[in-house]
Formats: sequence, C-alpha cells, structure tokens
Amino acid sequence: MIDKIKLKSGSSQGQPNLEIDLTPITVFVGPNNSGKSRILIEIEKYSRNTHGQPNDLILDNIIFTSLTKDEIESEISKIEQTPRLGENINPGHILIGKVNPQDNQAARFQVHKERLVNEAQNPNNRQGYYQNFLNIYTLRLDGTNRLNLLREQEAGDLQTTPINHLAHLFIDNALRKELRRIVYEAFGKYYVIDPTHIGKLRVRLSDTEPATEREEKGWENEAINFHKKALLIQDASDGVKAFSGIMTTLLAGDPKITLIDEPEAFLHPALSNKLGKEIGRSLRTSKKRLLVATHSSSFLMGCIQSGAPLNIVRLTYKNGIPTSRILPKDKILHLMRHPLLRSTGVLNGLFFESVIVTEADSDRAFYQEINERLLSENDPRGINNCLFINAQNKQTVWEIVKPLRELGIPTVGIVDIDVLKEGGQVFTKLLDGSFIPTLNQQPFHNQRKSLYDTLNTTGQNWKIAGGIDLLNGEDKEACSNFFNQLDEYGVFVIRQGELEGWLKQLNATGHGSNWLIDIFAKMGDNPETAGYTKPTAGDVWDLMGKVKSWIDNTNRKGIPQ
Repeated sequence: MIDKIKLKSGSSQGQPNLEIDLTPITVFVGPNNSGKSRILIEIEKYSRNTHGQPNDLILDNIIFTSLTKDEIESEISKIEQTPRLGENINPGHILIGKVNPQDNQAARFQVHKERLVNEAQNPNNRQGYYQNFLNIYTLRLDGTNRLNLLREQEAGDLQTTPINHLAHLFIDNALRKELRRIVYEAFGKYYVIDPTHIGKLRVRLSDTEPATEREEKGWENEAINFHKKALLIQDASDGVKAFSGIMTTLLAGDPKITLIDEPEAFLHPALSNKLGKEIGRSLRTSKKRLLVATHSSSFLMGCIQSGAPLNIVRLTYKNGIPTSRILPKDKILHLMRHPLLRSTGVLNGLFFESVIVTEADSDRAFYQEINERLLSENDPRGINNCLFINAQNKQTVWEIVKPLRELGIPTVGIVDIDVLKEGGQVFTKLLDGSFIPTLNQQPFHNQRKSLYDTLNTTGQNWKIAGGIDLLNGEDKEACSNFFNQLDEYGVFVIRQGELEGWLKQLNATGHGSNWLIDIFAKMGDNPETAGYTKPTAGDVWDLMGKVKSWIDNTNRKGIPQ
C-alpha cells in the first residue's frame, strides 16, 4: 500500500532529507521526544486522507503503491458488503467495509467501483474513493487500544466473508493453529475461539489443547465443558492481552498499513523479543507495511532475528534541530552478535541522545553519579538523556565507540592517561574509532610517542602521581595541546592520571571498586546534609562540562555523515 515515505530532515543539517523505500517492517528508534510517536500519527493521517497536514513536523510525503487491476479487484472482493434492507446504493457504486478491531465497529463506505479501480492503479493523484479504501486498511495501535483487540465479537454469517478477525480465525483452522503455536510458546496456554455464547465469539486460554475440532468449535456439552475450564482473555494480564491481540490482528485482521506505538508496552524483555520475532516471521514475504516506534532493544532484536526485510530509522530532535537516518542492518547485527557489545547492552544506545563509554564499571558508575548530581543541581554541565556503559579496558572502549558513531550517535570515550603507553595498532584503534582522518593520524602517533617519552623522564609513575601536572612549561603545554586535539574528536583523556585522581580533597583510598565504595561513602547520599558533595568549579565537574560541549556541538568532529 505504501512504497516510500519522505521525511523533512536528513542525517544532519545541510544533508538531503531522508527518503525511505519501505520494507514489510520499518522500526523508528531514538531518544525520548525525538518524534517517534509523532511520525506514526502523521503517517496515519496521511494514509487516511491521502495527503499531508499543515502541522506535520516530520513527514513530508508518502508515495502509495500502484495496484494492478486484478490486485485491486481481489482486495475489493474481500471487503465488499451486502447492502442492508432499504439501503440506497447509487448506480455503479458498491459498499466496502470492514470491522475496526480497535472499537469493533464496522466502517462502511459507498464507492464508485470503476473509479476506485482506476484510482488504485494511480493512487498518488489524491482522489476520494481510494482514500476510503485506505481508511479501511489503516490501523494504529497505542498503549490503550491494544488491550481491547480481543473483546467478544459478533460471529456473523460464517458462510460469507468474515466480518471481523475472530470470525476469520474461527473458520481458518490453519491460521488459528499458527496463532495457537505462537501464544503457547509465549505463555504455555492454548489460544482457542469459544463459540458457546450463541452468535458471539470470544478468545480463551486453555491449559489443554482441544482434542478435536468439534471440542473447540461445537455447541455440545463436550465443547461447553472444555471452554468453561479455560480462561477468558479479558481476565488475563495486560501483557497476555496485548501480545495476543497484536498477533491476532496482524494475522487475521488483515490491515495493510499497521502503526504500533511501543509494542513492548506491558511486556518483559523476553516477550518483547518474542513479539518482534513473530511479527517479523508473519510479514517476511508480505506486501503489508508495519511501522513501529519502540524504546525496546529486545523488540528490535526480535525483528532482526526474524529475517524479515527491515528498515531501522533513528530520529532525533535536539536544540530545535531534527535529524533522521536509516541505520544499516549489518551495523545493528554487529552490535547484536559481537559478544563484548552484546554483553554491555550497546544496542540500548539507539534510544538515547548520547553515550559515554568508560574503561571499567567503576568508571561508569562514578561518572554517571557525577552527571546525576550536575543534573539535580540544574548545572549546565549536566548531560540529559545520556547512556553510560563500560568496556573491559581502554582498548575495547573504541570497539564500542566506533559502531555507535557509525549509527550517528554522539559517543564519547573517557580513558586514563596511560592510553599514551600503547602505540601501534592499539593507538590506531583509538584514532580509527574516533574517526580522526587517516592523513592526520601519523602526527598523532608521533606526538603520542614524544609525550610518552617526556612523561617517563619524570622518573615517577605518572599515571598515579599527577599526570601532566608533573610536567613544567612547554612540556605541559604540549601535552595539554595534544589532549585538546583529542577532545575535539570526543576522546577525553584524564589529564591528572586516572579515575582515582578525582575529588582528591575527599581522601578516598583504594583502587577500582574499593575506591568507588570509599568515594561514594565520602560524597554522601543525602543532599540535605552538610557533608554531601555538590558540583563546584573545576575537577571532574568541568570534565563533564567539556563532554557536554562536544555532545551539544552540531559541528562536532568524529561523527561520519
């Protein structure tokens, strides 16, 4: 139904606006308030009206699919309705309609059949009858209405075209069997359709699988007793209702354009992953279009693991500037499959405005706490909507930074000063991971070696004894200049040496996790007490301010276009 959508922004200011050739599934990711929910609403309105709205902020245009004469006539045959007694139908017109699973109400439109067929073959001319057709096949689900998708419904005349998705499931044994498999694997219950409220259909979850088709679909005592023991879906948890409702609607409801906001709502991560995987499998070879806004890396991973053709689009909106870019699927797969990246939850970075990567978990916890205290004091050096994650060491920091930057996510690496000890391929990994141009890399290598040799002339363990403060005059200035250059590329080296060199006035002792426990105890946990450490000028607070400046700089270096 939709071939392409065009947005009003690109990967950055000055870049071409994004055009997306739609696949069966398009997933919108990004931080809060980036426009993910908004774009679904704009796509829905555009689809229902076949044109945009004056207040559209994200969506520019939709290119609808041209159907062949046979294709549109086949679709019309599925939704053509019999006129009610006394209902007046104009010459050359027919009634088309379909029950909306959101409210269980039938949407019926009188259309001129020949004109509808012609418009479907050229749908981008914005004609009225094709608008009615799109209305019937467009469905948007949000956190509330998805809980009502499996309410009791009319059975209707089962000898004609099913009037709703439960009637469709009731007469399609193979489809019902597939849905039963999905729900059983998710919850350990058998999904069945109960017809024993005569003229009505309702969904139940049974502890046992129906022994025969008659036991599920009949009206005899055998069927009555079977369904009596099963749980009505309305009495199940919200997670069960949401999961089962979404899958039922996609499999049996036959929407052509489905928009789901936060499909992971009410679901724990494993179920979110299962939902994404089953949705993907059901749409793998389909011409339907599912557009999803999600905050769940588990759901996204499920979609990718399904093998369905997939677009992943990251939206951002910061300082009044929107961006949108398609994320290469192979890059996302790398984040999912690489053991280090998977273990550190790197994929969650897709849902934050920025990411800070540290060497170890103690570093991560400390810098995150520093940032929280800046934010709590409304200090402009605090960084909103930022994910802090840790690598295993300073070498693997860049294995995390690089793929996130390739996805357009401002990602910072913070490392101790002993990064200067490692030359060759190890330092090249830092330069490559921060996207310092290849032609500039040799001067960085040369400076690193010179500064390393200079620090060694102090005769001290410069990592723990004060870092560049051990140097004087031009030597200290040269070292500072070198780190300033790295700052421009989002590489922040601790100039006084190491993590344990921060907040020296608190006299914390130990190293790593032992130091972290001691420094946290001495920083205090109650802002109302005199001993609680609050942000001041200088020290680690200014480091976070420098990181914030790089993240906020729209002309920052180190992010590929």
